[in-house]
Order: sequence, then C-alpha cells, then structure tokens
Amino acid sequence: MAKQDYYEILGLSKGATAAEIKKAYRKQALKFHPDKNPDDKEAEEKFKLAAEAYEVLSDADKKARYDQFGHQAFDGAGGFGGGGMNMDDIFSQFGDIFGGAFGGGGFSGFGGQRQRVVKGSNLRIRVKLTLEEIANGVEKKVKVKRKKQAKGTTYKTCSTCQGSGQVTRVTNTILGRMQTSAPCNVCGGAGQTIDKKPAGSDAQGLVVEEETVSIKIPAGVVDGMQLKVSGKGNDAPGNGISGDLLVAISEEDHPTLQREGDNLHYDLYISYPDAVLGTSKEIDTVTGKVRIKVEAGVQSGKILRLRGKGIPSINGYGKGDLLVHINVWTPKTLSKQQKEFFENMRDDEHFEPKPESTDRSFFEKVKDMFS
Repeated sequence: MAKQDYYEILGLSKGATAAEIKKAYRKQALKFHPDKNPDDKEAEEKFKLAAEAYEVLSDADKKARYDQFGHQAFDGAGGFGGGGMNMDDIFSQFGDIFGGAFGGGGFSGFGGQRQRVVKGSNLRIRVKLTLEEIANGVEKKVKVKRKKQAKGTTYKTCSTCQGSGQVTRVTNTILGRMQTSAPCNVCGGAGQTIDKKPAGSDAQGLVVEEETVSIKIPAGVVDGMQLKVSGKGNDAPGNGISGDLLVAISEEDHPTLQREGDNLHYDLYISYPDAVLGTSKEIDTVTGKVRIKVEAGVQSGKILRLRGKGIPSINGYGKGDLLVHINVWTPKTLSKQQKEFFENMRDDEHFEPKPESTDRSFFEKVKDMFS
C-alpha cells in the first residue's frame, strides 16, 4: 500500500514555507492529540502521521531529499516509514513547538501530565558502496561503538521534580498568576537520577560497547544520501529512548562505468578493421558482462543504448539505461605494407566521407541521450 504524501497529511502544497509547515503540524497535532481523543485509534494514527510528516518537512536537508526522492529516501534503513516513530519520540522531540498549549511541557493537560522522555544522541557513520551494490540494493553489517546502559545500573525518582521531568513555577504579573514549566535542571527532564552504577560506567550509568548493526540499503541510492536506522544510536539514561544511527552513502568509482543519475556510460574502443567490418564485443554492466553487436561501418561517436541496464530509480520509476559510446581507435604507427594499402585507398570512393542523414552531429547525439 502506497504511503500518503507528507504534504497531503498536513494539508499543504509542496512549496510551503517552514512557518506554514510548523503551523499546519500544530493544528493537526492539537486536533488529534491522544489526550483529547482518548481510546481513539484512528485519531492516534493521524497524530503519528502528522508527526512523521513534520519530522521530515521541518528539516531542510530531509525535506530536500523527500522533494527529490519521495518516501524512498527514508524507507531503506528503518526510518519513520517503517513505524520507527512512537509516541515517546513525538512527545520528546516536538513538544516544544506547542509552548504552553498543553501545560508548559509541550504535551500535558487534557486530563494528565505526560513525562518528558530523554532521547540518546545520534551516531553517524559512512558506508562505501560499489556501483553493483547500488544497482541491486544490499544489506550491510557494520560494527558500531555505541553507549549502552551498563548492567547493574539502577535509577531512582528525581526528588526535585518527583519523576515528572518538569519543574513548574508560578509568578505574579499584572495579568494575574502565570504558570510556566521547564525541564528539570537536576535530572535533565528524565524524571530519574542515578541510584547505583557499576565500575567503569560514566556518570549516567552508560558504557561503550561494540555492536554489529544490519543496514538494509535500497537500490538506487546516491552519493551523499543519508539513511537512518532507528534506535541504534547511543542509549539514554533511565527510561529514555535510544538515539538513531545516521548512515551517509559514499559511492565508489567503477573501473569502466560512469554514473549520471540513473543512466550509466561506457566507453567502447574498437579497432579500425572492426569498425569497417563489424564485430561483437563483451562489455561490463552492473549485473555482469554482456555481448553487444557492432554493425559494419559504425562511426566513431555513435551511441548504443541498452535500455534498462542502468540504475533503478530510488522512487521506483523503472531503471536507467546503459549508453555505450563507440570510439574508433586510429593507429599511430603503421608498417610499410599498411601504409601502402592506405595510400592506395586515399582516393578510393569507399573511403570518402559521406555523412548520411542518420549521422547526426555530436550535439544532437548528446541531446538525444537526455531525451
């Protein structure tokens, strides 16, 4: 089932500004907030979808990738498209845009106070991929050093905020008594503080451990694209949620193929006799070698198009093509017998250049490549 467009979820057009995106999300979240719609699964789902859309569209980099690649830009590595955003994610990350609408902490009120959830820090790695891996999609297993909660660590309720993660202050103003809330400065909003921690752990009861993480990378990714593996960053202390592992894609150079978008280019050099008589040649593709036929009398600069032999579109719109550029190799040195042959052929009518209507100019060929 196709995922709903993020702009459509928030009731926006693609050219919406950051302010319009924030305003639209606030409106949707207020409408479908779970405290306002108790035991309403449909409202809760719409609440999550609105947060998922805002998480992408409020970030300039993610928004640019979504505008270019759609949902495929995030679905490959466990992003929110796979259900990675839960209620704790939402309340933790986006509560601040509501100001005091829900009682100061962002998401409280409507019949209850919701404790602020602390999220661990994200980790970033770079993964190098061959052109073949990009064309076919691949699952990579990488070793990551991440902070994890040490065994034997225990926590106790913060005595300052009494476990709420919020500190409420009441001030008298000319307009009357005003109540404001802010994250507790003792526990950082977690609602808990360290009770006991084993030797070797840090002040938050965390230790660094190496873990093997599996990353599913979809076909068609591009150099510089960033994927996300939810929950594989550093752990948060206490009842917090883990950060994410951000995976930057790095594309390795191929020895014979050059990538341009979803299309691939291959330079095929043939001898003068092969150009005159015709031949067949074996060339590289991202799925293995294939043999192609070169017609007799082929001209240098001709482009052969192998449809569907390029890179799959990250948006799922089919595959690009492999464009084979014919280059006739002219020898620089000849034997006496060879020179005599070509001297005799110099004025032969078969060797006179006779461009046909089908032999288009270089610029027309380049234009055709992108049509």
